Amino acid sequence: MKSLYIVVLLVIIADNCLAQTYISLAPQLTNSPGTLYEKANIALEIGRQWDVFSMGLDLGKTSLGKVTGRDTTVYLELRPNLNIFQQGKFTNTFTAGIGYIFNSKQNLMTELTSGIEYAFSQQIHFNIYFGQYFYSGRTDASSVTFFGASVMLYFSPTNALPLIPAAHK
Repeated sequence: MKSLYIVVLLVIIADNCLAQTYISLAPQLTNSPGTLYEKANIALEIGRQWDVFSMGLDLGKTSLGKVTGRDTTVYLELRPNLNIFQQGKFTNTFTAGIGYIFNSKQNLMTELTSGIEYAFSQQIHFNIYFGQYFYSGRTDASSVTFFGASVMLYFSPTNALPLIPAAHK
């Protein structure tokens, strides 16, 4: 039993040394029918990045339009991401996500996304991306394409506030 605790402790230590935590705000527009607000959506993602692979948990809304009755726009998604190619401060990204839309008849959501990420600094990255959401339920399914942009803030667990400079001595 002691060896199991030691292995778990080593994995946690290695994860904290080799990974960065990130938070991302991502507004986007879909090609679904409706007003601009009905086409717009937004998401907040928090996750961990290990070298070229990251895994995030995304909480968002499929539409910012006015909701009547039960809200069927809130979703939670698991988003693995792979950095395919990097040239200087630019990176080509690929994401294949899976999620659940609460109270919706088409409650299973899958995602395929490609994007270009720009590393403004070590802590701040910008991403422009496009892709497709696939929604499915018991009796019907649909899909929409989307275009969006995100701002990502990277920080290490030991440095939770990277944008606040250290006090001058």
